Amino acid sequence: MKIVYTDNNATTKVADEVIEEMLPYFGELYGNPSSMHTFGDKVDKKLKQARQRVADLINADPDEIVFTSCGTESDNSAIFSAINAFPEKKHIITSKVEHPAINKLYQHLQETKGYEVTFVPVDEKGLLDLDLLYDSMTDNTAIVSLMWANNETGVMFPIEDIAKKAGEKGILFHTDAVQAAGKISIDVKKCGVTMLSLSGHKIHAPKGVGVLYIKKGFKFSPYLIGGHQEKGRRGGTENTVSIIGLGKACELARENLSVMNTKVRELRDYLQKGILEAIPGSSVNGDLEQRLPNTLSIGFDAVEGESILLMLDRDGICASSGSACTSGSLEPSHVLMAMKVPFKSAHGSIRFSLSHYNTKEEMDIIITTLVPVIQTLRDMSPFWKDGKVI
Repeated sequence: MKIVYTDNNATTKVADEVIEEMLPYFGELYGNPSSMHTFGDKVDKKLKQARQRVADLINADPDEIVFTSCGTESDNSAIFSAINAFPEKKHIITSKVEHPAINKLYQHLQETKGYEVTFVPVDEKGLLDLDLLYDSMTDNTAIVSLMWANNETGVMFPIEDIAKKAGEKGILFHTDAVQAAGKISIDVKKCGVTMLSLSGHKIHAPKGVGVLYIKKGFKFSPYLIGGHQEKGRRGGTENTVSIIGLGKACELARENLSVMNTKVRELRDYLQKGILEAIPGSSVNGDLEQRLPNTLSIGFDAVEGESILLMLDRDGICASSGSACTSGSLEPSHVLMAMKVPFKSAHGSIRFSLSHYNTKEEMDIIITTLVPVIQTLRDMSPFWKDGKVI
């Protein structure tokens, strides 16, 4: 059975070129990059190349790149460093639709450390209430942290404008760019963020490697304290093989940006149009313009997202749900709830997230398979009769 993989916002295939780049460092080139001998220096030189490749993807300086284990570590490191830099400031800001790596941490700081937290709401399109955000920034605000693009809907926030406003008020600004990197152009020099998080497995690198960009001039407080690695900003022996793979993946992502914003966008739009035309009672979640080129969150009235996914999986189609059913809850996701998506649609929402490996033929397979799946589920639903919700 052919597998149609459209869950790239969850994780991506490790590119063949990335695997090829990594292989020598699993075997004959196994030296520790921190060692003084020539054998270790060969690996260190490769790490320097990887650091430069990552920096090039976001137009940073190599010295501003710190390698971590994942996006979650990068996010946590940024927030803890910010509150350590301003221990007298007890107010922090984020949005209601962040990844748990930020939202759960903010809740933890609120409940255990007494921080005042502003969770900025979004409208029905998933766009931020910018007036409330800007009004919430005060002299007591230690940091504003907002995702560049939402992992469920793909909706993007105006990061450059927000970072500028935060900077004018002397507030540190962090963005979780895990979903945005490799899909849109990012220029940290232009957008003016203080810190930015990336994750390797979202851009065809291995799992277990991430990046924290730290703007020059910010007195960073390390989250992991140990050796001198990463210039004292992140202790622990580097995950050299994965870092080398990440460097190659960033190089490829930079080369493929135009493909992401032409071919992949066109595939996403083709899939969206085909589903909306073929299936009544379906609707797109999130703004149609301010959105990643690869992401489609779509809701189906009167059915459950988990059931859709199980039936698609039976036919080899990999997607994901906009619902938290798989974690044991029958409530829709916090993102869709924050957007006030009607329950009848939010509960039956699924996400397709594409990569440059996808094809038009695969989009046709999805559309052809999805139509009878939705019809079968609606035939069993007590909330659907005569072609409409009751």
